[in-house]
Amino acid sequence: MKNLLTPSVIVPLLTLFFAGILHAEKIEIAGYSFSSPEKWVSSIPTSKMRKAQFSIPGENGKNAEVAFFHFGGGGSGGVKANIDRWMGQFESPKGKIVKNTVIGDIPVSYAQAHGTFLSGSAFGPKTPKPNYALLAAIISGKNGSIFIKMTGPKETVEGQVSNMKKMVLNSLDK
Repeated sequence: MKNLLTPSVIVPLLTLFFAGILHAEKIEIAGYSFSSPEKWVSSIPTSKMRKAQFSIPGENGKNAEVAFFHFGGGGSGGVKANIDRWMGQFESPKGKIVKNTVIGDIPVSYAQAHGTFLSGSAFGPKTPKPNYALLAAIISGKNGSIFIKMTGPKETVEGQVSNMKKMVLNSLDK
């Protein structure tokens, strides 16, 4: 039987595989276009509240997760309420940073923290995940706020700060 796994078959398959992992995916949310950074792998949102979801490969198979939320022109609780809630998902958040900026004429708030993350639904049981981090951006857009929340192993999340900020800047600075 002839070998079907020849270079002429393998090379195109590998190219398609790596293109799927490394290419930037464009998503549209509330009138803004976001291009995901390289190595962000699109996944099916785990909740109807999520407009998009990505996984970021980390060390030893421990990935970070990025979720995009948009609730329209209201009902999102505002910037401070969301940041306070996210910080409350840590046992004792360390390294808390909240920075506000304006890109074009759009206010953006960034939040970071790390520590033991309490993973789980709002009213369900929590699973403590030590050495985790949060990186978030809240874009106060013309059609309501867009919330981008990343959680995962501290090294993976902290390695994505510049990628997330560049993605937000590129989507708003038009």
